[in-house]
Amino acid sequence: MNYLNKKTVEDIDVAGKRVLVRCDFNVPFAEDGSIADPKRINEALKTIKYLVDHKAKVILCSHLGRPKGEFNPKYSLAPVAAYLSTALGQEVKMAKDVIGESAKSIAASLQDGEVELIENVRFHNEETKNDPAFAKELASLAEIYVNDAFGTAHRAHASTEGVSHYLPAVCGYLIQKEITVMGGALTDPKRPFVAILGGAKVSDKIGVINNLISKVDTLIIGGGMAYTFLRAQGYEIGTSICEEDKLDLAKETMANAEKNGVKFLLPVDTKVGKEYAPDTESKIVPSTDIPTDWMGLDIGPKTTELFAEAVKNAGTVVWNGPMGVSEWENFAQGTIGVAKAVAESGAISIIGGGDSAAAVEKLGFADKMTHISTGGGASLEFLEGLELPGIACLNEKE
Repeated sequence: MNYLNKKTVEDIDVAGKRVLVRCDFNVPFAEDGSIADPKRINEALKTIKYLVDHKAKVILCSHLGRPKGEFNPKYSLAPVAAYLSTALGQEVKMAKDVIGESAKSIAASLQDGEVELIENVRFHNEETKNDPAFAKELASLAEIYVNDAFGTAHRAHASTEGVSHYLPAVCGYLIQKEITVMGGALTDPKRPFVAILGGAKVSDKIGVINNLISKVDTLIIGGGMAYTFLRAQGYEIGTSICEEDKLDLAKETMANAEKNGVKFLLPVDTKVGKEYAPDTESKIVPSTDIPTDWMGLDIGPKTTELFAEAVKNAGTVVWNGPMGVSEWENFAQGTIGVAKAVAESGAISIIGGGDSAAAVEKLGFADKMTHISTGGGASLEFLEGLELPGIACLNEKE
């Protein structure tokens, strides 16, 4: 999907207009009710500040958690309004509802450069059902729609896709960056183009593998799904995770890589554990010879070196999924080694959301990466080449 021609906030006159902005404020909360990690809110500030500076009347909306279509104070966005008020240096007016009297009266009374936040859009079941009447009601608050919530762009919900049927629709800076960096890598990558895919299951990544196999120069497979490929080659993998019903698919993928002249790398050594536990007894063995009652839980040092070497002179690196059970210190070395290699490669480095993004953040390599995607599911679907309804619906430049 090529979204490089979508209109952005800069392509439309927002002065004096009411602008509905879909953000991703689905942030984690601490037990005391405070925001545990405001990263997603901070990511939206560039777009919000642009609109405030350009004298728009800004109406923000987002979901938070899964309130199942009911008003539930536990999932209120009020703490987000308080955080934004401090970050923007002005009061963000918090509505008590989504499309009710409170949201409408605040929207109507907004002055240029003022900001309103309406309540959690998922307090209405109609949001996830993309109900046209609800979308129309939501759109009636504003004159322009801006989508800046990449994390939900793969969902056709009322606030991500539905409202675009009733308003001029453009993207904010966050979605623009995702489109430019990830879209650019897929359509015209700086070569060599290396993709690193990890995570537990082949079935979760097969769409990505199929889409990338004709685009990359090197495909690296680590994490739990590597064992399905090793098994498909006839090797003993002990009690490692394996999708028996995906063995033919794995063989087909390897044949495809060969046909396309793609360098296909699998682990050459593995850190195995006696059982699936953080402090289990462990040792390093060749990947082609895993003992029958042991399981692979991380790539070994030789593999880390092999993968790092493949990344060293890359022009573009896309990485999605950890190399092992990276949340356990004992089995995080492979992921750390790969993160370090990508950070030091000098390549355009794109980390595709989810676990790999969390690992890179946690390990302190975030500022060395060109781009860390803000959407787990959305970035996966983007890499798969699937249509993202929340971006497909936006207006094209003339």
